[in-house]
Amino acid sequence: MKSSIAQRIKQARCAKNLDQATLAAKIDIATRTLQRWEKGEQVPDSNYLMRIVKVTGVSAHWLLTGEGEMFAKESTSSPSLDTSRYNLVSLPILSSVPAGALTQIFHPDSSERTITVDDVHDSRAFALEVKGDSMSPRIENGDIIIVSPNQDVRSGDICVVRVNEEDTVKKVKFEEDFIHLIPLNPAYEPMVVRKRDVVLLWRVVKVVKSL
Repeated sequence: MKSSIAQRIKQARCAKNLDQATLAAKIDIATRTLQRWEKGEQVPDSNYLMRIVKVTGVSAHWLLTGEGEMFAKESTSSPSLDTSRYNLVSLPILSSVPAGALTQIFHPDSSERTITVDDVHDSRAFALEVKGDSMSPRIENGDIIIVSPNQDVRSGDICVVRVNEEDTVKKVKFEEDFIHLIPLNPAYEPMVVRKRDVVLLWRVVKVVKSL
C-alpha cells in the first residue's frame, strides 16, 4: 500500500534520527503543527515541504508522491518543488460556518486566506472555518472543513446545509420529505427540516484540525 504524505514526513524525520521537537525547531514551526502533519490532520504548504526536504535530505519527488528513491542524489543546484505536478491544491477559505444552531448565511464573495490540502478533486471545492462545537469531537471550533459541491450526498455524510437563509454544518439523514440535521455532540439536539426548504447541501470531504 502506498504511503501517505503524513507517513513520509515521519519516515523522513526518523531516518534523520530527529525527534518531533527538533525537526519542528529546524523548520521554524510549533511541535504541535508537526504532530498534526504526521497524523494526517493537516498538509504543509510547499514552503514547509521544501524545508523538510532540506533538513532531512530526502527527495522532494519522493516526499510528495512516495515514488522513486527516498534520498536525493547529490546536486549542485538547489531543489525545487512544483506542487502543480502533484495532488496538492490551494483552496480559498471563504468564510465561517456555524456548528451549532442555524445562523446567518456565510458570504463566499471574497477570501484573504488559503489552505493547502491534498487529494481534493473538485474545481469548485473551497474551505470554511467552523464556529461552534456541535460537531465535536470530530469537528471542533476553529477547524477548517473542505467542501466539495460536486460530490453526491448520501445519508450519513457531514454537510454544509443552507435552510432558507441560514447555514449550519451537520451530519444528514434523509427520510422521505425531510432531512435530519444531526450534531455529533450529544449536548445538542437534532433538527428536522423539510427538503423543500433546503437551498444547498454540500458534502464535507476533509477536516483540517485547528492549531
